[in-house]
Amino acid sequence: MELEPRLLRYFIAVAEERHFGRAAQRLHISQPPLSYAIRQLEDLLGAGLLERTSRHVALTEAGRVLYREAQGLLRQADEVGRLVRRVDAGLRGRLRIGFVGSMLYRGLPVLLGALRAELPDVEHVLSEINSHDQIEAVRRGELDLGFIHANPVPQEVGAQDLVAEPFVVCVPETHALAGRKRLDLKALNGEEFIMFAQAASPSYYATVMSLCVAAGFVPAVRHEVRHWLSVAALVSQGLGVSVVPACLARSGLAGTRFLAFAHQARSVSQVIWRQADPAPLVRTVLRRVEGHYALPKAKV
Repeated sequence: MELEPRLLRYFIAVAEERHFGRAAQRLHISQPPLSYAIRQLEDLLGAGLLERTSRHVALTEAGRVLYREAQGLLRQADEVGRLVRRVDAGLRGRLRIGFVGSMLYRGLPVLLGALRAELPDVEHVLSEINSHDQIEAVRRGELDLGFIHANPVPQEVGAQDLVAEPFVVCVPETHALAGRKRLDLKALNGEEFIMFAQAASPSYYATVMSLCVAAGFVPAVRHEVRHWLSVAALVSQGLGVSVVPACLARSGLAGTRFLAFAHQARSVSQVIWRQADPAPLVRTVLRRVEGHYALPKAKV
């Protein structure tokens, strides 16, 4: 049995006005359709709801129970309607976000704070995942948005550049070169390198390799890790040197020094999403990302 909200509203009006004419006026309908709707409701429920006389309308015991319950049902229906409309407008829901560690120093925390303030009904589920795995998770629909280091993405994944920064050399604070502000990359020839894993970010790995080759040497890779802060942490422990995005200098990690060197390469971060019919919430958040990073509008 399904009670139409329309029938419940008609019944509530009659119950409160205790008069069919006044209830019809209040509902902006004529009296005959109202009388028919109440009889339809009684037939549907199999119970008499009103005691009618020529001058008086009173609720039966069943009518009093329905009046009390109907108000709650209509409030619930209104709340469900508001919820659905907010979800459809991209103002409510659950957002699964992947990010690489360097995004912590490229404006992501400020962006998330602004989103929480502007869209308080949106739940954020954050996962630190390397770029390669984020791309696959977005493609499969396991993440709604990803914040990655620029990498080639499949056709199913949309991508928008966010920030471009130079690379810098990261050395332990006890290193012989740590006192310099700037160096020639060839000064690292013979050093043991800590690299972001090639499988996790092939483009970064290739970029660093090409920078070193252009400086006249092939780096000796001692360790490969899958998170940027792990790279810096291993350097801080004296386990090698690395070439990292300049934003990691803002990490405040003790035991490290960050040195500039001459080059044209840039470390680019991107936001990615699934191209196939992005949800309203994803569209809403992408617009906020564009505003935060002052970007041209993404094609979604």
